[in-house]
Amino acid sequence: MADGWPVKISFSIWREETPLPCDAVSASEQIPSHLAWTGEDLAGVVLSSRQIHHRTAELGQQIARDYADNPPLLVCVLKGAVTFMSDLMRAIPLAVDIDFMAVSSYGAATKSSGVVRIVKDLESDIAGRDVLIVEDIVDSGLTLNYLRKYLGSRKPASLEVCALLLKEGEQRVEQSLRYVGFTIPSTFVVGYGLDVAERYRNLDGIYTYKGEGS
Repeated sequence: MADGWPVKISFSIWREETPLPCDAVSASEQIPSHLAWTGEDLAGVVLSSRQIHHRTAELGQQIARDYADNPPLLVCVLKGAVTFMSDLMRAIPLAVDIDFMAVSSYGAATKSSGVVRIVKDLESDIAGRDVLIVEDIVDSGLTLNYLRKYLGSRKPASLEVCALLLKEGEQRVEQSLRYVGFTIPSTFVVGYGLDVAERYRNLDGIYTYKGEGS
């Protein structure tokens, strides 16, 4: 864990890997000039690219230690987690396998509808395998809860979660999250794979969104 970043535990959720607090950075920083094309949609920097990559490297090393004897199948939840997944899998010095799922609970909205629909299923047989779900963000927890039940019915040897972000105070379902990168405030964020109506996934950091529908 980075020096000077105090641990913050705000939830009654068990985690093996303690997430870093969102207040380690200022969400009021000015938007970089190279992002002028976003207009006035972004309110401030939540996490910089450097901070994300540093934390991802830490998570990769922790996963490698935990799964040293049996590399996991990484299941990326599309589309939001694809950027995190691409960096995380390269940070794990093991021969991991990967697969992809796509689910829908947001549509073009900024809040989850709570109704989960499988858009793309796995191609892999996960029976008897150690499976690690890779998520971009956990807010209400309803989508993740559905996924865990759905995949758990296929009898994996183990089923754990690695989420880059945990949104503070939003959980409607208690979760056991083995790996969490950061806790963030209860606000809508975009960038690093996270979008609003398919926009802003390509930002290299994570930003507060204040545009239409926020």
